[in-house]
Amino acid sequence: MRTRVKICGFTRVEDAVCAAHSGVDAIGLVFYPPSPRNVDIDQAIRIVNALPAFTSVVALFVDEQESRIREVLDWVAVDCLQFHGDEPAEACRIYGKRYIKAIRMQPGIDIDVVARQYYDAAGLLLDAYHPAAKGGTGNGFDWDLIPAQCGLPVILAGGLAADNARQAVQKVRPYALDVSSGVETEKGIKDASKMAAFLKEVNEGDRLST
Repeated sequence: MRTRVKICGFTRVEDAVCAAHSGVDAIGLVFYPPSPRNVDIDQAIRIVNALPAFTSVVALFVDEQESRIREVLDWVAVDCLQFHGDEPAEACRIYGKRYIKAIRMQPGIDIDVVARQYYDAAGLLLDAYHPAAKGGTGNGFDWDLIPAQCGLPVILAGGLAADNARQAVQKVRPYALDVSSGVETEKGIKDASKMAAFLKEVNEGDRLST
């Protein structure tokens, strides 16, 4: 199985287009004002309208008001929602969109229980726990916390970059990898060579795992 790749936190049109032409499966747009990667609706529209065909768009929210999420959906062509806060399952499924639920991993998290709670999610995104941040920290976590089997597709995030992408594919065998800071020159600004290197390492991990 080919490991999919999502690159999250785009703020510039040219970076998103570069990622799409490099072969990324999905781009992530952050609608979370405290984040340095936050975009407004106008930015998001420009980025999405510039993308070539077959590149999925994921909109990330953190404990956002329903009215704001619906406003984004009214204006931006979003394929999938990503909830990165403490949203219960019933709050994730009311928009008629496929959704991903992010889980901040730490000892004691029972992924089987979470998968049953969010049974209709398109995937569980497993990220590093940080007491003061809701993702995008660049920190990793212990991959041994991930069960060998999960009822939902596993999207691995947290501390990924070209130097560990191949290992992540081979050890975890996730459905997808999600990277942000590991392919940046600064927060919100993506680096073309880092994106290409990351994708190359993921492909190599797939090749060695078959």
